[in-house]
Amino acid sequence: MTNHPIKAPKKLIEVALPLDAINAAAAREKSIRHGHPSTLHLWWARRPLAAARAVIFAQFVNDPSWPWELEHPGEVPPGHLKGSWAASRKRLFRLLEELVLWENTTNEAVLERARAEIRKSWRETCELNRDHPQAAELFDPERLPAFHDPFAGGGALPLEAQRLRLEAYASDLNPVAVLINKAMIEIPPKFAGRAPVNPEARAKRDLLAQDWRGARGLAEDVRYYGQWMRDEAQKRIGHLYPPVEITAEMAAERPDLAPYVGQKLTVIAWLWARTVKSPNPAFRRVEVPLASTFMLSSKAGKEVYVEPVIEGDSYRFTVKVGKPPAEAKAGTKLNQANFKCLMSETPIDAKYIRAESKAGRISARLMAIVAEGQHSRVYVAAESSHEVVSKEASPAWKPDVEFFQKALGFRIGNYGMNKWSDLFTSRQLVALNLFSDLVSDAREKILQDYLSTT
Repeated sequence: MTNHPIKAPKKLIEVALPLDAINAAAAREKSIRHGHPSTLHLWWARRPLAAARAVIFAQFVNDPSWPWELEHPGEVPPGHLKGSWAASRKRLFRLLEELVLWENTTNEAVLERARAEIRKSWRETCELNRDHPQAAELFDPERLPAFHDPFAGGGALPLEAQRLRLEAYASDLNPVAVLINKAMIEIPPKFAGRAPVNPEARAKRDLLAQDWRGARGLAEDVRYYGQWMRDEAQKRIGHLYPPVEITAEMAAERPDLAPYVGQKLTVIAWLWARTVKSPNPAFRRVEVPLASTFMLSSKAGKEVYVEPVIEGDSYRFTVKVGKPPAEAKAGTKLNQANFKCLMSETPIDAKYIRAESKAGRISARLMAIVAEGQHSRVYVAAESSHEVVSKEASPAWKPDVEFFQKALGFRIGNYGMNKWSDLFTSRQLVALNLFSDLVSDAREKILQDYLSTT
C-alpha cells in the first residue's frame, strides 16, 4: 500500500501570537456576568472564551511563511522574506486583537473577517492536497473540517468553534459537563432563527417582523417558561421560603437596615452550621456549631460577620457590621477537621465528629439570613420562625440510593452519609421534586402553545 503524506501548512499558532492582548481579554472576562457561560454554571476549570477563540483561530489560519517553509524545510529564511511575513502577521494579529474583545463576541463584522481567514487557509490546504487519493473525502474546499473536543468540560472551546462557524463536537465523562454543553452548543442551533412560541410573544402584532436571528427566539421562550415555572413553584411551596421582614427593632441595632424598615425582603440564602453535642460534660446537652468561619462578607469597608452570644448554657447568633475581631475569621475551627466547643473551647477532633455523625447525632443551626437589597445583599440575624419552617418540609420522594464510599475526593461516607438523599435538606428535596415535576409540565405547556399557533 502506497503512503500518501498530507501536506500541512505551518499554522499561525506555531509561530507567534499577540499574547498580551489575549491575556488582557481573558483576565477581563472574570468580571463579566451578563451573557457569559459562567452564569449558566460555575464550572471549576472554565477556560476563558477569549483564549479559546484565539487558539482555535490560530490553529486554523496558516502562517504567512507557509509556502516557503514547505519548500525549504529546516532552512533559515532570508531577511527580506522575514520582513514581508512580519507585516502579514501584524495584519492577522490586529484581527486577533479585535476578535478576543468581549464586545466583539457578537460582532458579526469582526467574526466574519475571522471566518474568511479560516476559509482562505482551508482552501490553501485543500489546493496543496488536491492530488491526494482521498482528496474528495478529506479536502473539500467547501466544507471546513469539524472541531472535536473529547474533554469539553465547561464548553468554552466547542462554543467558540461554533461561533467561528465550525462544526463542533463535544463530549465528556462528567454528566454535568454533558448537560452544560447540550445547553450551550447542541440545543440553541436547533432553534436558530425561529420565533418564540409563548403566548405573550405571540400576542405582539409585529412578532414575525422582529429580529429572531440566532437563538433570540429560544431565549425569549426560556425567559417566559422559566418565569412560569418560578411562579408555579411560588404558589405551591412559597410558604417554605418566607421573606424576611425588617423591623424598627432590627434597625435600632443596625443603622444599615434603616432604609428597609417595614419591607419584606426576598431571601437569597439561609446560612447554616452543622452542629454536634459538646464533648465537654458540662455542656453535653448543647449542640455546638462546626463553623469554619463567621465571616459573611469580607469586602474591605463592607465587612459583615456573625457574632455568637453565649447566654448561660445556650447561645444565639447576631449579625454585626464593621471590622471583625480576629476570631470571627476562624469561626470555631482549630485546624483541618478539628473544631472547638463554642461554650467551653474544648477541642472537638475529627474522630469525635465522625462518630457523632455515624450515630445520627449531627444536626444544624441557622446562623444568618441573606436577603436581596436595593443594590447589594442584606445580612440579618437568624430567626427561629425561619428555622421552624425549614424543618416542616416533608418530601414525597427522595433519592435513597447509595453512592461509592471511597470515591476520589468524596469522603462524606466517613460522616455517616451513605445515600444521595443524605446530601440534601428536606426543604431542598421538596424543591427538587417540584422542579422535576414542573419540567414535565412545562414541556406539555410548550407543546400545547406551539400547536395552538400552527
